[in-house]
Amino acid sequence: MTGTRPTSPELRGIVVMGVAGCGKSTVGSLLAARLGLRFVDADDLHPPANVAKMSAGTPLTDDDRRPWLARVGDTLGTGADAGARVVVACSALRRSYRDALRDRAGGDVAFVHLDGERDLLARRIAARPGHFMPPALLDSQLATLESLGRDETGLLVDVGPPPDRAVDLVTSWLALPTDPA
Repeated sequence: MTGTRPTSPELRGIVVMGVAGCGKSTVGSLLAARLGLRFVDADDLHPPANVAKMSAGTPLTDDDRRPWLARVGDTLGTGADAGARVVVACSALRRSYRDALRDRAGGDVAFVHLDGERDLLARRIAARPGHFMPPALLDSQLATLESLGRDETGLLVDVGPPPDRAVDLVTSWLALPTDPA
């Protein structure tokens, strides 16, 4: 576990990020439940053309991602503006994508980077029947991935242990109150 802690009281939201198969949706939904926040899976915000491209095994271009990242950033910003931070599962593989999310959200966003060995990720992807992201795109995602910068609010978490352990680490790092329910 490494990362820069959130220092801004104006934290706009939390993005659980990483390549396919790392557990973004699982950890993100558990984290949101623990914190009493709304969870949004950014996969649900992709335009149909992006889903069709990925389903066919074609990596997205930056032009494909721009409108999608805008929707994700707007989701973070709208939640924060309403006084209800959101936890979003979103790949956010490049620094420029994370910058776009922060810009659209209107301030600082905490990034939780879920990281694991390629073989583990490939096994997880293969075990997800019916998901639009084929295992063939894992290597392109790994090649695209840029680590969090020292100046980014972020935490690197190993996905080898169970998801509840990752959520424990993240809630401790965030130091935000948890939902007692």
